[in-house]
Amino acid sequence: MKHYRKVKIVATLGPSSASFEKIQTFVQAGVNVFRLNMSHGTHEIHAQSIQWIRQAEESCGYPLGILVDLQGPKLRVGKFQSSEGVVLKEGQSFALDLDSTLGDETRVQFPHGNLYSYLKEESLVLLNDGAIQLKVVKQSATSLETKVIVGGVLSNHKGVNIPGCQLPISALTEKDRTDLAFALKHPIDFIALSFVQKPEDLKELRALVQNKVSILAKIEKPQALDCLEEIITLSDGVMVARGDLGVELSPEKVPSLQKKIVRLSKALGKPVIVATQMLETMINHPFPTRAEASDVATAVYDGADAVMLSAESAAGAYPIEAIHMMEKIISSVERDDLYLSMLKQLGGISTPTVSDAISAAAAQLSYTLSASAIVTYTATGGTAQRVAHKRPPCLIFGMTDSLRTARQLCLVWGVYPALIQGVKTFDDMAKNSLEVVQKYGGQKGDHFILTCGIPFGNPGSTNIINVQKLLG
Repeated sequence: MKHYRKVKIVATLGPSSASFEKIQTFVQAGVNVFRLNMSHGTHEIHAQSIQWIRQAEESCGYPLGILVDLQGPKLRVGKFQSSEGVVLKEGQSFALDLDSTLGDETRVQFPHGNLYSYLKEESLVLLNDGAIQLKVVKQSATSLETKVIVGGVLSNHKGVNIPGCQLPISALTEKDRTDLAFALKHPIDFIALSFVQKPEDLKELRALVQNKVSILAKIEKPQALDCLEEIITLSDGVMVARGDLGVELSPEKVPSLQKKIVRLSKALGKPVIVATQMLETMINHPFPTRAEASDVATAVYDGADAVMLSAESAAGAYPIEAIHMMEKIISSVERDDLYLSMLKQLGGISTPTVSDAISAAAAQLSYTLSASAIVTYTATGGTAQRVAHKRPPCLIFGMTDSLRTARQLCLVWGVYPALIQGVKTFDDMAKNSLEVVQKYGGQKGDHFILTCGIPFGNPGSTNIINVQKLLG
């Protein structure tokens, strides 16, 4: 493996990447985690993708993560008489109702009658990712009469957002439950919950998942910001999903909120992904805009664990080029002296535990000794995550005998998971650590730091820190 980036790359699979050969190429280009978007594709298609990813994992010889992204309660309008939709003009009247008849220039089905009572006069309704804005002028149990504030073309099944209102719906739809049952039958690592509004949404999913996979909370509803710390605490990681977040909030608010979510996730020791429209231009063009390159770089400077490609890798004309571009932007930032000087500031808050104290000491030693690596022996991945939380300047190797743990570490900043077997003594640990550091390019005279727990095999028992030196 030759990609020594600290920030990880998540790539979404779709029609542009629907083959074993493409997935292999993605891995070679630097993808660490593959995302399966349950809003698109069938279970058969996703099962085939999972099989191909695991074959690619076996072929390349190191772990790969798989993230299943649930659709969530996405609100949509119905269908129109014309396949091209209709043109809504500013000032006209337009109705949303429960009638399943095909829509026209005056009305369309909005099959979510349970929400009608929550919309009052003057409530805003946003359509097509916020491009069309309606204002409610009259509400009943069967229809919403609105006035078009900002017009545009509205076509079949376009999305609906209702800003400023906590909707009385679960983050898990019946489709999500079916998709979740499918996902849990396969060797996947992460479940992303869409449109989280409150902590109870995560508790509901946790009860179904138990501890079979890690849960990521997608922050894309403004209501989630009111209880952000509790939501992050209840999750195993966070995704800053800027698409819908940018629809229901003013665009100028998204950058500062992105920084806030990343900062709080890091403070709470949870990996965080920055997602949506990162290299949007590369869906149709071989190069991004300068603004998009700066957007990816900003996420890296902010301390994100991972950045994500959506349509760029799933349906774009240049999926491999998008991955290569993402890798080049990340690597360029990580070579920047400013980024290197920021790492200490990015280091998270320590807690008064032995494990956290050792993790902080390992990070400090890596600065003092200019160490080439920190090697952590970890059963659940917790030790490796704590070390990564301190943002040391060197690579972190998460040594584990658990394939599940190794795959989940694929999402964590700076951590390269390594599967090991048969470790029974400290000498075994030191020997394996030496071999891994040398494999990844360690040179004679390099120092590396080793952390582990005695007795072996007890999660959360990290109590040893040791400095090793490569003797050639």
